[in-house]
Amino acid sequence: MTDIERIIQLRDELHRHNHNYYVLNQPVISDRDFDFLLKELQDLEAAHPEAFDPNSPTQRVGSDLNNEFQTVQHQRPMLSLSNTYNREEVKDFYERVSEGLQGAKFRICCELKFDGLSISLHYRNGKLFQAVTRGDGVQGDDVTQNIRTIQSIPLQLAQGADYPSEFEIRGEVLMPWTSFDRLNEQRALAEEPLFANPRNAASGTLKSKDSRVVAKRGLDAYLYYLLGDNIPGDGHYENMEAARRWGFQVSRHTTLTDSLQEIYDYIDYWDKERHNLPVATDGIVLKVNSLSQQRSLGMTAKSPRWAIAYKFQAEQACTTLRDVIFQVGRTGAVTPVAVMDPVQLAGTTVRRATLHNADVIQSLDLHMGDKVLVEKGGEIIPKIVAVAPESLNGERGFPIQFATHCPACGTPLIRIPGEAAHYCPNDASCPPLILGRIEHFISRKAMNIQSLGPETVDEYFRQGLIHDAADLYSLTEEQLLNENASNRKSAQKIIQSIRESVNVTFERVLYAIGIRFVGEIAARTLARNYGSMDALASASLEDIKAINGIGDVIAQSVINFFSEPKNLQLVERLKNAGLQMQISEEQAHAQSDTLKGQSIVISGVFRHHSRDEYKALIEQHGGRNVGSISAKTSFILAGENMGPSKLEKANKLGIRIMNEDEFLEMISTL
Repeated sequence: MTDIERIIQLRDELHRHNHNYYVLNQPVISDRDFDFLLKELQDLEAAHPEAFDPNSPTQRVGSDLNNEFQTVQHQRPMLSLSNTYNREEVKDFYERVSEGLQGAKFRICCELKFDGLSISLHYRNGKLFQAVTRGDGVQGDDVTQNIRTIQSIPLQLAQGADYPSEFEIRGEVLMPWTSFDRLNEQRALAEEPLFANPRNAASGTLKSKDSRVVAKRGLDAYLYYLLGDNIPGDGHYENMEAARRWGFQVSRHTTLTDSLQEIYDYIDYWDKERHNLPVATDGIVLKVNSLSQQRSLGMTAKSPRWAIAYKFQAEQACTTLRDVIFQVGRTGAVTPVAVMDPVQLAGTTVRRATLHNADVIQSLDLHMGDKVLVEKGGEIIPKIVAVAPESLNGERGFPIQFATHCPACGTPLIRIPGEAAHYCPNDASCPPLILGRIEHFISRKAMNIQSLGPETVDEYFRQGLIHDAADLYSLTEEQLLNENASNRKSAQKIIQSIRESVNVTFERVLYAIGIRFVGEIAARTLARNYGSMDALASASLEDIKAINGIGDVIAQSVINFFSEPKNLQLVERLKNAGLQMQISEEQAHAQSDTLKGQSIVISGVFRHHSRDEYKALIEQHGGRNVGSISAKTSFILAGENMGPSKLEKANKLGIRIMNEDEFLEMISTL
């Protein structure tokens, strides 16, 4: 046998043992024997680099190469499910399905709703070739390299099985309770912040830029939906059983039901039994089993009509309130947090709970030392829902009062009329707000400095390399290198990305500088009305308020921003760094009134431009973007995979459907 033949043999054998151990929980060889085989394969692959395979079992340990996640379009949109919280709503769903199928017999597949990060896995010829996060449902991040480190996800399916040559399978990436507890113990010893729950830990881990970190943290995955042109049959349950045979980890707690009572029985059983599972769950998913019936029922704009998620009632516990601390977030919003005696709740030890805002504190009538009832909203975020009766009927400590000054910088807090939150207004000097402004500045819809992330920005801020967004443009490659300069390639990417950002359009620069309440649309409107930063900075309050779509609050916020000397200095330094401070001649020339008075709906996935770019083009030519179809809709700009419900409504109302080529031709021949 040649070395190459032995490599192929070892890979097949190790894939089989991985499946036996991590999916079936039925190992047939010892850990020691497995390690010997893996070591033999590693040695052979090192001797034959020409035989490299990204799906080799040796690649599960991860790599120290920096992952720069690419955003990719989903082949099929990943829609969210409608939520329901009681039996009556489950009954309503069941009756809607029956009515939609005109009384035809149907079966409901009941599945556990795992609490993790949604993932779409794509296979070709039995090999994993791409893994994409849900993202916004239309596009997500390519996390293939990190997914390859998860032992329960097959990298290569057994040869000879009846799987299609190409298919997609969706599921949930999770962190089991044991991995979660171990990780938090390690972080506590290292004096690092603890993860709040397994879902956050799984999400943060999967987005790590170092796949070796992912490999060490013990993520798991359960798959629950098979898609493709040649999947085995019409039954969802039967298709997932086929996927199990191919080597995927599919929950064995999935069942088919023939009546509403059987669904209730399933819910009642798992409402209690879920606490004994090795992973976090927060509900039940109910799906019409027949794929043809699913297609018949169709979709709404946001979710399928053939499935819902039943969310478990939050578990409650009673504990004692010991303190209330106040935290200032990156937007300046101040959040009160209750500090309590430790209590077990939904599988985790809870010591803190959010109190949201001053109104919540007042409505709860909280006093120091109260016995309080705590629950986890959606099984994730602990919150105090009431004071226990024994505290209400006895002696109580002093009442809790909301903070009057920022806990980070001491500035008096403000509360804008109509807003629930209190804010720190010191966005020029308050450290959390400065960090928040920098993170906003580098974000995708602002300056889009892709090689930087919040963690890196925090580190540069702590080191004193940056104090505001303008400092980014003074960074040098040498400043970013670590002791042995092993991160030079990463440093070069960061510097290059910062340099490229000077080409970002003025309207996005205006959005990026972080004027409070000035979002993307307001920034675009202001940019096109004033044309330059200087013109906007010198505008009067009355002039700004007179612009259609700019209200009193936004106008006053713009005035406040440009009246602050530190903000003026920031803008001047950004101008000196070469950022676009006025609308380009091309943009100014491109504007027209061709779409004036027209309301346009965008739907589907596009080839030539992103949805955001099409929205900008519509506004550039005087049109208005709207989210839903009505009799007032002028036309629909439709890409591939337009939602069936939108298509049906458009046809019913006689609204024109225009593809992107027609649209681009229309605005280019004005």
